Amino acid sequence: MEITKLFKDFFESEKAGGFTLIACTILSLFLANSIWSESYLQIWHYQLGNHSLEHWINDGLMTIFFLLIGLELEREIYAGELSNIKNALLPISGALGGMLVPAALFLLLNFGTETQSGAGIPMATDIAFALGILSLLGNKVPTSLKIFLTALAVIDDLGAILIIAIFYTGDLNWMNLIIALSIFGGLLVLNRLKVHNLIPYLIGGVFMWYFMLNSGVHATITGVLLAFAIPFSTGSEKSPSIILQHFLHKPVAYFILPIFALANTAIIINSDWHFALSQNYTLGIALGLIIGKPIGIALFSYLAVKLKICSLPEDINWKAIIGVGFLGGIGFTMSIFITLLAFSDGEHIDNSKIMILISSLIAGVLGLLFLKSVLKKSFNENNS
Repeated sequence: MEITKLFKDFFESEKAGGFTLIACTILSLFLANSIWSESYLQIWHYQLGNHSLEHWINDGLMTIFFLLIGLELEREIYAGELSNIKNALLPISGALGGMLVPAALFLLLNFGTETQSGAGIPMATDIAFALGILSLLGNKVPTSLKIFLTALAVIDDLGAILIIAIFYTGDLNWMNLIIALSIFGGLLVLNRLKVHNLIPYLIGGVFMWYFMLNSGVHATITGVLLAFAIPFSTGSEKSPSIILQHFLHKPVAYFILPIFALANTAIIINSDWHFALSQNYTLGIALGLIIGKPIGIALFSYLAVKLKICSLPEDINWKAIIGVGFLGGIGFTMSIFITLLAFSDGEHIDNSKIMILISSLIAGVLGLLFLKSVLKKSFNENNS
């Protein structure tokens, strides 16, 4: 199976980005719990206009991250793994299970309580971390498995975006929302008129973001809408969508996501922090990411194949799918992002972040060890 140059670039970018995120997380936790703690925390709480620096990062810079996700989705739908419905149904099924089962396990412990709004937290997968861990296995990883995980994580992100838009929207200001959507409609008209200059789309995107920010719908949704307004055309290197995607990869991987990690993992860990991890909402996060993800991904993928909705690629087996399921439990970026929307109480947010980090670490280690064993056996069998 051929891998396009764009997919290779994407995989390499996300792999390196994952290691950068790990380094930033460790650094941020260290500084937040060091003698420089007060000064470090003040950086993120510094007021710019009416909002803190952390708020501008989460609502502003992360819109660019969502723009990149949207461009990747567009590429997958028009020219990638999702362009062939038969091939797409396996990762779609896996992603669906990887969202529904973790949410169900979370609600099992939290339904009817003030923390039930956190059901979206364990539904997310962090592409950068997941591909970063998978890359540690080197050339033993079959191409089909790389593509399956990438497509699954991209679909997973689409699910997270829909969840944010539907369930984590505040009180609506209809006038601002209508203006934002009207701008989006205007950009779609430019697309239909085959306007390939990126400048009007980017300017329109800035105005759309401003009105979306003041509409009650989370402003980062603007990034995804803008992505689908930008022409994909033939998908060549000269396509506006592909040009912008290439341009954004490194800034997102090496600046935006690291800044997000630094700002959102500045958590003070008290001596009694472990008691907070026995709360229903933190247990729900752990259960969803560590157990729910592999069960949901593997089970729904298996059912889809057994029902002849799709087929399993020849170069991977069900054990490899389970291993990828564990990697799907690395929530990090999207899980933390949804936490900020689900909870308003600082204690709930910090406790959830700590559990997300712990659960993502456990899921990543389990996935790495499991796949290392599975792929080693497969590698030996193929060379015997």
